[in-house]
Amino acid sequence: MMKRAPVSTSTPGTGVIGAAINRVDGFEKVTGAARYSGEYPEAGLVHGVVVSSGIAVGRIVRIDTTAAKAMSGVLQVFTHENRPAINGDREYHDHVAPEGRPFRALEDDRIKFSGQPVALVIAETLELAHYAAALIEVEYEAAPHTTDLEVARNREKPPPDSDDDAVPEPRGDARSALANAEVRAEGEYVMPFEHHNPMEMHASTVIWKGKGTLGIYDKIQGPRTSHEYVCAVFGLRKEDVHVMSHYVGGAFGVGLRPQYQLYLAVMAALALERSVRVTLTRQQMFTLGYRPHTLQHITLGARRDGGLTAFLHDAVANVSSFESFVENVVTWSGARYHCDNTAYSHRLVPLDLYTPQDMRAPGGATGMYAIECAMDELAVAAGIDPVQLRLANESSRDENEDKPISSKELPECLRQGAEKFGWSRRSPQPGSMRDGSDLVGWGMATGIWEAFFRKASASAVLTADGKLDVTSATCDIGTGTYTIMTQIAAETLGLPVEQVTFRLGDSSFPEAPIEGGSWTAASVGSAVKLVCECVARRLVEAAGAMPGAPLGQAKLEDVRFSDGRMSLTQNPSVSVSIADAMRSAGLERLEQHANSAPDSKTRDKYSCYTHSAIFAEVKVDADFGTVRVTRVVNAVAGGRILNPKTARSQIVGGVVWGIGMALHEESLLDHKLGRFMNHNLAEYHVPANADVPDIDVIFVDEHDTIVNPLGVKGLGEIGIVGTAAAIANAVFHATGRRVRDLPITLDKVMS
Repeated sequence: MMKRAPVSTSTPGTGVIGAAINRVDGFEKVTGAARYSGEYPEAGLVHGVVVSSGIAVGRIVRIDTTAAKAMSGVLQVFTHENRPAINGDREYHDHVAPEGRPFRALEDDRIKFSGQPVALVIAETLELAHYAAALIEVEYEAAPHTTDLEVARNREKPPPDSDDDAVPEPRGDARSALANAEVRAEGEYVMPFEHHNPMEMHASTVIWKGKGTLGIYDKIQGPRTSHEYVCAVFGLRKEDVHVMSHYVGGAFGVGLRPQYQLYLAVMAALALERSVRVTLTRQQMFTLGYRPHTLQHITLGARRDGGLTAFLHDAVANVSSFESFVENVVTWSGARYHCDNTAYSHRLVPLDLYTPQDMRAPGGATGMYAIECAMDELAVAAGIDPVQLRLANESSRDENEDKPISSKELPECLRQGAEKFGWSRRSPQPGSMRDGSDLVGWGMATGIWEAFFRKASASAVLTADGKLDVTSATCDIGTGTYTIMTQIAAETLGLPVEQVTFRLGDSSFPEAPIEGGSWTAASVGSAVKLVCECVARRLVEAAGAMPGAPLGQAKLEDVRFSDGRMSLTQNPSVSVSIADAMRSAGLERLEQHANSAPDSKTRDKYSCYTHSAIFAEVKVDADFGTVRVTRVVNAVAGGRILNPKTARSQIVGGVVWGIGMALHEESLLDHKLGRFMNHNLAEYHVPANADVPDIDVIFVDEHDTIVNPLGVKGLGEIGIVGTAAAIANAVFHATGRRVRDLPITLDKVMS
């Protein structure tokens, strides 16, 4: 059970939503009381260490585990030669990215990618398991491999039919419109490989409870995902598997599907009838999913006034050789800008690597980077201010779907962001602004991300002492889910935050979608609101049955909940306490369950998006080409803001990642070895404190009655979408040099 911080204040009832309260799980995290999946103690727990392949493609000819097995304290070494038979088998599609069949280790002697698990050592201590793993000898028969996207372009293929949404239908005649355009802009934009690198590495602790019954602590973005996976793959009964993921130390998409350490840990626990923990090393984290290497070619045609007349967007991205994966890269312009003539394509190139995986704002961060840089190039070609160009091409419709957008306060984002940044003082000529020896650049871009709403469930128990317990099988990957769900429940029933406990991360709790896509606040939040309204309705009924019926025959909509009491909205002096109503009805506890889902009759008529406008300042050393981001303003239209503190944190985190995308992050492949070489946090560069300036976040007022019952829109992804483009555009403004190949390093600036 989560403990509360010793000091906390909140306003009961109305006003809890929208309050910048501290995280309710913050006390556990800062004191170290929070346990993560690789930290749970268990008597008799043994440890597993993965041995990774030394080649990219081929087969295992010989694997010698004799020396490792001979060590005292080593229980077993699993390889493809002796792994237990696995009965269950199926593909996987429950909001998992990528869909399909997650990689299973030790299936046979074939090697499909560098770093593939070839053995699992189980020992009584972690140190012993690592040492024994070093004693294993593997002989390979290597085969030719291909890991270079540009070299393998002749292997291009279209996405599978199941992913046809990745390529919108064309509109008009883009090539004829382009030929007649008064202004054109064209370029190829390169997104490199990037790895997720959450602080917490992937770990699974499998507790053997006897007779094939397992308790599992897994690093995952939804415990029901791992639960369903384990039951399906190992042929176990659902009631015999219990998965928990109470705290997650970052995930960013790499936890959207079960990773191979879960498969190995469960396999070993079942075979040995022991509790087993398998934790991946930081280097092994680079053998998991990543943002795919993507090449985008964009050609724009426009009138002299900047109005778009043609939009052509082509993308080529890598997939693995054994599984498909496609992002929505070329879809965004149709939901963002008005243009009558468009053409799109998206091609996939199989490489001998692990399968790519959704990474914060998948497809959106990649596609909008290219789109917003291309729009900046068009603004320069047309001699139009970049903000004015975007305003001139605004659309109130999703032209891909031919639907109105439920709400779009993006023009106001542009206005407020530009005003806060001081955009009107920008000198348009590249290289014309200086600060001593530094060239100063001001750039901007816009962002868009779909405002998803998934079905979800929640349960609530209110006890006579005024304590409320709410549960749902969602997760908190650092986004503040614990806190905002507590706020929703507290406001709905008029209780202080301190009297509400929201519990998550448990496969036995009511069903919820995996935490991803920025849909948790809307989806689980709507379920929490609904279940608390069910409790409230029961309380109003109980009050109506009290002697004297203090609230008369009032309905739920006639009553306001605040400070542990129910009062008539039209006459607040008439009230009754929740405790008295429950006591009168003889209720020691009041329990309710609710399922929430989108209203397809209304919502399907609209497209729903979150929008942003990002303004960035860079300073480039004129002699050395080093780039520093010195200011960022991000104005966001995200519907109703549940908690300004956690909401700002989400946007700031996204902006920091956008700085990393623009200037730092790149997973570097040695194509001779087929291996990522900078597989550690020393050589995989991410922004440090000195790289991150003050970040101004503006939440533009937005009311949306279509998107979901709470009127909220997800914020986890929108902070990164467009940020890299704003920085890249600022670098051009500072130097006059257009770098289209991320990250923007000093050699590219000076070349």
